[in-house]
Amino acid sequence: MNATSKPLGTSDARDLAALRAEVERADKSGLHEDATDTLHELADPKLDLAHNTIGVRQGSRLVAYAMLYEPEGVQDVARFGTAAAVHPGLRRRGIGTSLIDWMRRRADAIRAERYPGMPGELLIDGTSTNAGLAALAERTGFEPCRHWFTMAHDLHPDRLPAADAPAGLRLAPFAPALDEATRSAHNDAFRDHWNHTETDTTDWHTWYTGHHAFRPALSALLLTADDRVAAYLLSDEYVADSVATGLRTFTIGRLGTRPAHRGRGAARALLAHTLAEAGRQGYEKAELVVDAANPTGALRLYERMGFATQRGFVTYARPLG
Repeated sequence: MNATSKPLGTSDARDLAALRAEVERADKSGLHEDATDTLHELADPKLDLAHNTIGVRQGSRLVAYAMLYEPEGVQDVARFGTAAAVHPGLRRRGIGTSLIDWMRRRADAIRAERYPGMPGELLIDGTSTNAGLAALAERTGFEPCRHWFTMAHDLHPDRLPAADAPAGLRLAPFAPALDEATRSAHNDAFRDHWNHTETDTTDWHTWYTGHHAFRPALSALLLTADDRVAAYLLSDEYVADSVATGLRTFTIGRLGTRPAHRGRGAARALLAHTLAEAGRQGYEKAELVVDAANPTGALRLYERMGFATQRGFVTYARPLG
C-alpha cells in the first residue's frame, strides 16, 4: 500500500471523524463523534501533536491513526493510554502492528526519560466482540487487564426509580461557583479506582465542565450543611449520538461520592433525580460506562436503577521495557 504518515493536526479533525465513523460501522462500538468532537480532542493542551500522534494517509484519505497520552501523577505504574484505529478495508496488512510498535517505542522513550526505574504499561481498548483486535493484542504481547460495560436506560416513566437525598445532604443544581469544589470531590471519590490520577484544573476544564458536550442543566450535586460537595453527577450530550441513533441521548459522564458519604444512597438519589429531569427535558435515552470491577459496586447499582448492559469493552495492557 502506498501510504504516507505524519503527525496529526487540528486541521485533520474532519478526516478523523470520518475515519472513526467507518470504524464504528464495522466494530459496532456505539461511539459516535462529529468534527466538533474530534477537533476538541486534537486541541487538548496536553496532547503533544508533533511527537505523540501519527496519521496514515492513502492519497488524501486518512486511513489509520494513533495517539499516545502521557501519564501524570504516577504512583506505581506509568500507564500510557492510547487511541488508534485502522480503516476496516485495510486491516490485516500490518498497519495496526506498525502503529502499536510506534506507540510502544514512544512510550518507552518517555518512561525512560521521566519515570526511570518505574514499571510501565501501554494500554489499548476496544469492544469485547472485536476478534481482530483481540488477535492483534495477543500477537503483540498484550493481555486483557480490565473490562467495561456501556449501559443504557430508556427513560420510560414506568422505569424511572425514585430516591430521596440522604439525611443531612441537600440536592442542588451544578453551578459554576461550585466547579472547583466539584473537582475536589471528584478526586476524592475516584482516589481508590483503577488508574486514577489527580485531575488537575487543565484536564477538568478540557474534559469535564469546560467540554462543549457538558450539560450543566442535567448535572447535580449533593451538598452538606456547610455547602461542601459530598457527591456529584455530571452529564454530557454528544450530538453525533442522537443523530446516529435517532434518539435524543445524554451520557452520565461522571458520578462520584466522597468515601465519607458512601453507603447512604447518595448516588441513587442523584441518578433518580437526573433520569427524571432528563425525561422532563425531552431526552429519550441515558447512557454510561462502568468498570466491571468497580470497587464501589456501581454495576449493581445501575442494574437496580433500570440500566441494561449494551456492549462490553476490554482494556489490554502490555509491559514496557
